Amino acid sequence: MTIVPVIISGGAGARLWPLSREAHPKPFIELPEGGTLIGKTYLRATALANVDELITVTSRDSLFLTVDAYAEAGEAACKNTFLLEPVGRDTAAAVALACVHAAETLGGDTLLLILPADHLIQDEVSFSAAVEKAASLATEGAIVTFGIKPDRPETGYGYVEAEDGKVLRFVEKPDAQTAADYMESGRFFWNSGMFCFSAESMLKAFSAHRPDILSGARAAYLAARRSDSSDRVVYEIDKETFAETPATSIDYAVMEKADNMACVPVDCGWSDIGSWSAVAELLEPDEKNNRATGETILEDTTNCFVHAEDRLVGLVGVSDLLVIDTPDALLVADKGKAQQVKSVFNRLRSQGHEAAKLHRTAHRPWGTYTVLEEGDRFKIKRIEVKPGHRLSLQAHHHRSEHWVVVSGTARVMNGDREVLLSTNQSTYIPCGHKHRMENPGILPLVLIEVQSGEYLGEDDIVRFEDVYGRT
Repeated sequence: MTIVPVIISGGAGARLWPLSREAHPKPFIELPEGGTLIGKTYLRATALANVDELITVTSRDSLFLTVDAYAEAGEAACKNTFLLEPVGRDTAAAVALACVHAAETLGGDTLLLILPADHLIQDEVSFSAAVEKAASLATEGAIVTFGIKPDRPETGYGYVEAEDGKVLRFVEKPDAQTAADYMESGRFFWNSGMFCFSAESMLKAFSAHRPDILSGARAAYLAARRSDSSDRVVYEIDKETFAETPATSIDYAVMEKADNMACVPVDCGWSDIGSWSAVAELLEPDEKNNRATGETILEDTTNCFVHAEDRLVGLVGVSDLLVIDTPDALLVADKGKAQQVKSVFNRLRSQGHEAAKLHRTAHRPWGTYTVLEEGDRFKIKRIEVKPGHRLSLQAHHHRSEHWVVVSGTARVMNGDREVLLSTNQSTYIPCGHKHRMENPGILPLVLIEVQSGEYLGEDDIVRFEDVYGRT
């Protein structure tokens, strides 16, 4: 039987701030063992038997991050289809989009395997066996959830109660004693957020329980703009219609109400990497139960996790701490309060703070830029442009720019002039001038940009042409 995996990629990964940001969320952060969560999910999905197509539901802003992550993970011989949400409407609308697309293009009997982009699975053999069993049940009309066999009383997960393969109920995150009782009973499993069903079965469930979500998703999909390239098909979902679609989770919308739910228990080394404590568990501890990445010195320190990036981090005489150091933000938290990191992120976002959205290094379809220094009326960036890529034709109202090439070759349009610049050569872009930068070479282009002006925000940009559709 043919299965179409559907990778759902959304959210900011607030509990993994400051490494996870809105513009570079949890699925794309580098894991201690190497690779990214979304890259591993992609490989896991495409390694399943009889997979010819993969659907990814994500935001328009994350498209090129996702494409790059898939390419870095490894090539897969399947068709890649992207459904780009213009605004986030939670998982119910995302699943509805995937079902409508599958029914329209592949047929209602198509089996869909819903996979969150930010989960980790260590035992892929057990996972594949569970998928095969779930697919068999799905062909008979069941909506199947994968229940993770708990290895500890966990208060951070929702649970599924099931008996003889039939789902009895979904329950919210319990307190510690209730979680212990659940584990002892043997009937409760962690709700993994992974599901398998035919497109027709789920569309019928939406029609019965949340027809408003289905009608909104269908209208937005049918009004989408489609574009095809050699390596992917992209549907840009209609913004006006989709924004009016109710936002809720697939659990609340359908799973807790459907009467044809089945559960496949699985023990596959699953984790949703939902906190810094979960990240710490991916590393081997030292003799004092400390775990660390980067350059660290730990003296008289026990049971701590340290993530160090660009500089040495030292701890002395402390215990039970999370220390996450990034170039522009530092988090220090009690290890037992890892779930509350989300509150810090939410406060930053409500204040419109840049640290909630961007890192000093920001990823763009054409490459990256890193803010090296900024102050009153100036900002200095390191810009790296991938071979064969170019920035948009643009202008700024409030700033001028000076570009100095460090390595590679830059083709620059500056007003009415086009010039080629190589190492140590530069150009000045006056305020208001149309300009564009391109890397015509086969090596990365690296340059330093010095901005000066009365306002240096990233939103001071007018795009006239853009190969990435951002005009």
